[in-house]
Amino acid sequence: MPRIRAEDLAIEFPLYHVGARSLKKRLLARTPLRLKQDESNRVVVAALRGLSFGIDRGERVALVGGNGAGKTTLLRTLAGIYDPVAGRLEVEGSVGSLIDPAAGMDQSSTGRENILLRALYRGMDDAEAEEMADEVGRFSGLGEFLDVPVRSYSAGMQVRLSFAMATVIAPEVLLMDEWLLAGDADFMQRAKERLVELVQGADILVLATHDLAVVREWCTRAIRLEGGRIVADGPVAEVVDGMARGAPVPAEG
Repeated sequence: MPRIRAEDLAIEFPLYHVGARSLKKRLLARTPLRLKQDESNRVVVAALRGLSFGIDRGERVALVGGNGAGKTTLLRTLAGIYDPVAGRLEVEGSVGSLIDPAAGMDQSSTGRENILLRALYRGMDDAEAEEMADEVGRFSGLGEFLDVPVRSYSAGMQVRLSFAMATVIAPEVLLMDEWLLAGDADFMQRAKERLVELVQGADILVLATHDLAVVREWCTRAIRLEGGRIVADGPVAEVVDGMARGAPVPAEG
């Protein structure tokens, strides 16, 4: 059964260009909560710290919070892009990620070649891969650009290709960043029906967004992140109303 379980989850990113000892000391003194030194004596950013939560089948969960709170980092961790440095993470069920329109794309390959590579990764045979390429090409509306290297695509064309590739097969666990909801009007008009079907058909939805109206429309639960920690987790109305009132963030401890 599709589900997500995180226990004391932590993600850290090293700052490779902080070499001088005096600079390290200044940085660590100014922001001691999210910057620290790891076992290799590198300064690292504690992007996510001590996250514990569970998401079960049927839940529609929004990740909310300010810029730098950790929403997209958590989404990418759930997608398997980042590996935790501590804690445990279990994601059961087939995963579909609508996170970064360029993620997993070989910029030197054509759109069609990227589709066929994705089909190969999913274990499809040649006939299934060609069928998938035809469907993605039809839905994306890229026409002859499907056989042009992706590096020559505009940002909008990459979104169209990524969306069509990611949604051609409905996942059990759908991970979505708000970039998808900011497409051009023509794209969104043609994609809306499929997007609604995808969200309704997924067993679990996790959506990272700043748009609280979208949270109220699409989700039933919200997890509020600040400084890489969970500061609120509950029904959408409760968490979102708390943010609107300017509810204080719990002190670090």
